[in-house]
Amino acid sequence: MKPLLLLAAFFICFNANSQVLKRLGERAKQKVENVAGNKVDKTIDEAVDGKKKTPANKTVETETDAADQTTATTTATANTTLKAYSKYDFVPGEKTIAFDNFERVNIGDFPTNWNTDASGEVVTLSGREGKWLKINTGGEYFAEFINGIPENSTIEFDLGSSNNYSWGSSSMYLYIASLEDKNRFNNTGYYGKYLSFELHPMLGEQNKMGGVHFTTGNSTSKIDNRSNIKNWDNQNNLFAHVSLWRQGQRLRMYVNGDKVADLPRAFDADGKYSDLIFHTNAIQQTKGDYLVISNIRLATGAPDTRNKLISEGKWVTTGILFDVNSDKIKSESYGTLKEIAGVLTENPTIKVKIVGHTDSDGDDNANLELSKKRSTAVKAALVKEFGINEANLETDGKGESVPVDKNTTSEGKANNRRVEFVKI
Repeated sequence: MKPLLLLAAFFICFNANSQVLKRLGERAKQKVENVAGNKVDKTIDEAVDGKKKTPANKTVETETDAADQTTATTTATANTTLKAYSKYDFVPGEKTIAFDNFERVNIGDFPTNWNTDASGEVVTLSGREGKWLKINTGGEYFAEFINGIPENSTIEFDLGSSNNYSWGSSSMYLYIASLEDKNRFNNTGYYGKYLSFELHPMLGEQNKMGGVHFTTGNSTSKIDNRSNIKNWDNQNNLFAHVSLWRQGQRLRMYVNGDKVADLPRAFDADGKYSDLIFHTNAIQQTKGDYLVISNIRLATGAPDTRNKLISEGKWVTTGILFDVNSDKIKSESYGTLKEIAGVLTENPTIKVKIVGHTDSDGDDNANLELSKKRSTAVKAALVKEFGINEANLETDGKGESVPVDKNTTSEGKANNRRVEFVKI
């Protein structure tokens, strides 16, 4: 019997060692992939002034086990506060008609659904989610995937700069225009009627904060004004979430939750606006300055919250956003949460079920669990931030099982990542 026991012990030890070696191999492979993925990152961050800096709104990546990641996510959700956006009344349009976060573009490439007369490349950034289009030279960047700016629509994008971005480096200009010739996107003479927004992290008061300079017209501007952006600068707050809301002629603009413009007649009554062009003048490449943009989203349709929930029994929104693979609610979701909270406050007897949905990326079971956690996070925010009666709220999640759009396009996936409020 002893030889058999020894043989059995040998196989047990061999199997255990094999599992350990397998795990070590997987960790080694992951490490290599992380290093490769962060190579561009490191180059960008250290090219600024030769050493890594960590502004207040950036984080340093650390390697953690899956259990640690779960704990961190739960803790972050529990501590999440949306108060910084307490005056934010922006609500995205109901249906996403154009969206780009460069997820399908290889690192180092220029996206094929854009056009430029200069250069740029898609990169990743340390401590920031997703991919970004990095711009460190002057030129026009034409979003060819956008073919119309409806009268009732919203435009959003994220804009960031390198640390200590120089006053002498270019602003990022955004043009909402109607190109008379799509091949002349680099000539404002072919823009027709347009709106121009100049954004620079040093354009504000005494060049110590961000600012926006907006003008309208063509050769003669009927609006020419400037506004400070107190929560965007080139040292402590390098990233800005920019939101524009068009309602007929009216335009409202927000940066990091603050309203910086509310123009009743920004758009011409008879003007058709169809194109989005980003522009920069020369950037100081010798200093290592750069700008990045991502998460460009055009949505249409007014959020008819009250009628759809009370009369039709369901309101669906893509305006409640979360960190990737997390139930942590992004601050820019405040306006949408405030919208639904207002309806529930005015109708205190209404009971609703909050249902989370995801796109099809990732594992089915993981998406199902994530959708349930996200609906719970929305409930917690409504109770904590807006005082909604917890007894009137139920939660559920459907994962990727009930798509409303195709999961083969960025726009389709953005529409599938949604939260539904169903009257019960």
